[in-house]
Amino acid sequence: MDIRKLQKIVVAALEDIKGEDIEVINTARLTSLFERIVIASGNSNRQVKALARNVHDKVKEAGGEVIGVEGEAGGEWVLVDLGDIVVHVMQPAVRSFYNLEELWQAGARRSGARRAAAGADEEAGDGDGEAPVPRAKPASVRRSRSGAAKSPDQA
Repeated sequence: MDIRKLQKIVVAALEDIKGEDIEVINTARLTSLFERIVIASGNSNRQVKALARNVHDKVKEAGGEVIGVEGEAGGEWVLVDLGDIVVHVMQPAVRSFYNLEELWQAGARRSGARRAAAGADEEAGDGDGEAPVPRAKPASVRRSRSGAAKSPDQA
């Protein structure tokens, strides 16, 4: 199935069950495992499960393949693997804690910066194609297992 068609089916299925904050991230340049990640929120275990089930059912009805579903028992975070698209349906607290959008979008920004810098290096005659890797910023806050914030000197 065409990736655009599959994406439309997924987003429509999430909207049907009132999924919130639906976000689609293009990962084609970041990984060869899948082309898109779709992230959506549901406000309860029941809604998260219903959103994931609706995605599963609508993709199957359209003739698409569902490779697997993980996390249905708990209902806080359910992953639906559609091959080219991986759908994450989460409760808002779980979504905020794991912050997948930032993780994947930061990877996209770094990947884009490396490509741009590689092009600039080639134009300048450097030729090695390697962009400088930005230094990591020190973590100002870490989270304990309970989710409580701690400063680095408390950790």
